Amino acid sequence: MIWETFFSLTNGWAMLGWLVLALAPLIGLEPAARVVVLLIPTLVVAAMLWLAREVHGRIPPTALMALPLAYAAPFQLGFVNFSLASGLAIAGVALWLRLSRRAPVWVRVALFGPLACAVWLCHAFGWAMLGLFVFGAEWAQQRSSGKSWLRAAVAAAPMCVPMMMPAALAALGAGGDRLAGSTGLWFNAPLKLYWAMSVLRERWQVYDIACIAVIWVLIAVAARSHRLSFSPALAVPATLGGLAFLALPAFYAGASCVDMRMLPMTLALAVLAIRAPLGEDRLAGRLAVLSTGFFAMRLLTSTIAFALFAREQAAALRAVDVFREGAAVLVLVNEPAADNWDNPRLSHIAGLATARRRVFTNEQWALPGQQLVHPRHPRAAPYDRDPSQLIYPATVRGGGDFDHAIASFDRATFDYVWTIGFAKGRARIADLYLIWSDDRSAVYRVRSRQRAWKPEEPLSARYWQGSSDSNRGPSVLETDALTN
Repeated sequence: MIWETFFSLTNGWAMLGWLVLALAPLIGLEPAARVVVLLIPTLVVAAMLWLAREVHGRIPPTALMALPLAYAAPFQLGFVNFSLASGLAIAGVALWLRLSRRAPVWVRVALFGPLACAVWLCHAFGWAMLGLFVFGAEWAQQRSSGKSWLRAAVAAAPMCVPMMMPAALAALGAGGDRLAGSTGLWFNAPLKLYWAMSVLRERWQVYDIACIAVIWVLIAVAARSHRLSFSPALAVPATLGGLAFLALPAFYAGASCVDMRMLPMTLALAVLAIRAPLGEDRLAGRLAVLSTGFFAMRLLTSTIAFALFAREQAAALRAVDVFREGAAVLVLVNEPAADNWDNPRLSHIAGLATARRRVFTNEQWALPGQQLVHPRHPRAAPYDRDPSQLIYPATVRGGGDFDHAIASFDRATFDYVWTIGFAKGRARIADLYLIWSDDRSAVYRVRSRQRAWKPEEPLSARYWQGSSDSNRGPSVLETDALTN
């Protein structure tokens, strides 16, 4: 029971949630979430620059080309726990290389066990990335001492064993549902190609593809150039990351886009590994100008893109003020197909309604072994968890059906229906009446019916395990809604 509880409180609810809760009493829950998420790209950029300096002794001319990868697809898609862990993984590689020059071997071995646990608390896949990259860096260092490739790998592996500590903790705390999620889409070449072209996917497809193509071309040119070369300390980890990207499935144990998450930091390592030989000041200057221009351009366009997304999301969130505190809300989002580049990113916008009004919605994640809170109101099913809120176009296989959802949801559970991206009045059924709408959202009240709970008891407390009382500050569910 002790290990089970520890596993749930750590891996089930990532370190990012704890960071938000630490700041929430000082500045409020939503501002705390914004500050923590805002700091993630800053951490990633700082880690990249540190790593580049450790390897080259200075910031190489191509370094700024890698920095926009801090805003790559995993961050854009909302995998903020993983993004935090990936930044710590890059910083971990930099620390490993620094200690390899300044401290005995035992210091690295002793220090990286606890550090690996800290990264694991952020995200398990980020921890796996840390181990892979550190092994690659150590392998390259062992190889530089004159060992063969095989002997270098054999020498590097034992040094990374302490970083397996989180695996032991997970094994001790593993319940029957820890790996119960779906796994699939292995070696899907079209999907791998799509991921490779959408690493910098943001808002404008042609522009974003052209930008990532610049990075791919730079790596290819450096690989064929007689004047440029790669530092093995970063090239080997980048190669291992590329192989992992090819080998991993898109879905593993319920986690999605697993292979895609590997790609941005792998490309960052490859770009940071590029070096111009001493005396090639003209070439280095040109690369520095190219990298600086690329970084400035992406920073400007990313700022504009986020501002446009924020405006659309703020418009959709005007509906939240309509909901009664602690009510239950059925959310239906008009979700574009996955290949629709300009996604308005409203899939989980209702999570903010949970934070602001403590409402129960059907958009919360409830993957086996991955969340601390789980819905426990059987009458709400199947509209009690993600992805029941997503209504895809009819052309998408397996997408939800709007009319079926409106007709079949449990009236004794939900007080409101909130449609996002559908026309006003789209919910055509007798026991729903429109109480609020704009050009983005519509809110319908479910007509009076027999209640399945006491009116004085909010569903947010009754139907979610792990939720806190309304007088105890932000609950686990609220924080998860903001950091998912």
